[in-house]
Amino acid sequence: MAHQSCQWGYDSDNGPEHWHKYYPIAKGENQSPIEINIKDVHYEPSLLPWFVGYDPVGARAIVNNGRTCKVVFDDTFDRSVLRSGPLPGIYRLRQLHFHWGSSNDHGSEHIVDGMKYAGELHLIHWYSKYSNYAEALRNYDGVAILGIFLVNSRWLSNSNQRCTVLLTD
Repeated sequence: MAHQSCQWGYDSDNGPEHWHKYYPIAKGENQSPIEINIKDVHYEPSLLPWFVGYDPVGARAIVNNGRTCKVVFDDTFDRSVLRSGPLPGIYRLRQLHFHWGSSNDHGSEHIVDGMKYAGELHLIHWYSKYSNYAEALRNYDGVAILGIFLVNSRWLSNSNQRCTVLLTD
């Protein structure tokens, strides 16, 4: 069987701006990638703080699929969970994976004020009111993904003031 190249990627010819050609849902309102404009972000005082409780013993496998490094977790019960904030219930950690690029100024899937980051960590959770991850995927409230931007430590020391502003505003 001949190896087929994947239709999506992060290069100029198959990057996020082209994903909708192969996967029409990528043009949806709640789809990746998104650009976050800090001026449009508003604090919502009625939201409760996030609760994150991760048990490292729940990690079941580390997988290199040729595109990313992925850690798969035991999600058969509420061992590693995310709840509160805007979430209506308990979300179980299914897996985490990384996005990174060939240089320190691009690799993140998402953008903040026009700026890409060296990488991005995604923690994928599913709503435990559903019987399993597959069922959760079919529902609007079924999945919650935390995205965490990653920076090169040398960049961070040079740009510490900008990071502090992003974290405190």
